[in-house]
Amino acid sequence: MATDTATIVTHPTTADGLVAAAHSFSAELRDRAAEIEAARQLPQDIADRFARTGFYRMAVPKALGGLEATPRQIAAVIDALAQADGSAAWCVMIGSTTGLTAAYLAPDAAARIYGDDPDTITAGVFAPMGKAELEGETARVSGRWAWGSGSHNAQWVFGGARLITGGEPVLDERGAPRTQMFAMRAADLTLHDNWDPSGLAGSGSSDFEAAGVQVPVGHGADITRPPANDNPLYAFPVFGLLAVGIASVATGLARQAINEIIEMGGGKVPQGSRKTLAHRPQAQAELAQAEAELRAARAFLTEAVDTAWDTAASQGAIPVEMRRDIRLAATHATTASARVVDRMYLIGGGSSVHRKAPIQRAFRDVHVATQHMMTAPATWELTGRLLFGLETDTTTL
Repeated sequence: MATDTATIVTHPTTADGLVAAAHSFSAELRDRAAEIEAARQLPQDIADRFARTGFYRMAVPKALGGLEATPRQIAAVIDALAQADGSAAWCVMIGSTTGLTAAYLAPDAAARIYGDDPDTITAGVFAPMGKAELEGETARVSGRWAWGSGSHNAQWVFGGARLITGGEPVLDERGAPRTQMFAMRAADLTLHDNWDPSGLAGSGSSDFEAAGVQVPVGHGADITRPPANDNPLYAFPVFGLLAVGIASVATGLARQAINEIIEMGGGKVPQGSRKTLAHRPQAQAELAQAEAELRAARAFLTEAVDTAWDTAASQGAIPVEMRRDIRLAATHATTASARVVDRMYLIGGGSSVHRKAPIQRAFRDVHVATQHMMTAPATWELTGRLLFGLETDTTTL
């Protein structure tokens, strides 16, 4: 089914209308869900139209042609896409949050990567699995990075790397090795065909590898240090926005699962019963509890995001307590969404087990989303330590 392009503004100059644009892709994404999953990456034609619609520029500075959307707007777009297809939403989540690096790059590098082409797609991995040997104004980057979601669609891919000069690691003020994310042209990388997961299969999260790729040193971004751009979006924690994006994929999948059960309820008569699913008291109670849990999780996430955003807009810096609450709310929303999908999966009975069934795909997708380190169970310990007032490393909070 074709996308309703009449409702989409290409190359928008503001974030207004992006959520409606995301919903306008719903029918096509549902129709092509099996294709996306089988391909194990987002089809390039969809990625290109996402780019023209502005989804990948949501976090890019306006000075570079980006939209500088609010965190709530970014979350809403990702949630809307996930209601149709989790993998498509995941690719937009990674691509849009990677756009934050534009505020941390040297100005000429940021202009080269993000300013020259409004349809540029970027992806990347923060983990410093590579090394960058500094040679004057050039960095020679080598390494292999796992979890390269969306890299197959991107023109530029960032890889985290330890800085090396004269054969020795560059140390920061604490004596720890310094790392940066380096932007490399996708054409200079090897994309390995090793992504075959249970869920989010269409996200193309395969390994990518660099073998001595030379880039200007200005292509390195240290996202653990203050950015050059002091606009409110760039005061928002990078890892916090990433966590919010993951949570938004999960909440969208939960909404998708609830919608599937509601649609199924009027016509499905469970084996051994004379009543439709919608007329069974147990199904009614499960649906109501799932709806309440999802809305409550979304409300906590929205509260944490809006509180931090208001502070970023009025004061600039966001205190640790608010960064903690963003991660706590995002982790809770992701976990709660998985529980909601589980409830709907069980209500669906035999209809849930077929691999091509939307609720089956949502079940597999959400349980991959829960494994991301930004919203994984270890986050409960991190945020719990902070609630107790214990000394805690908040570098990646």
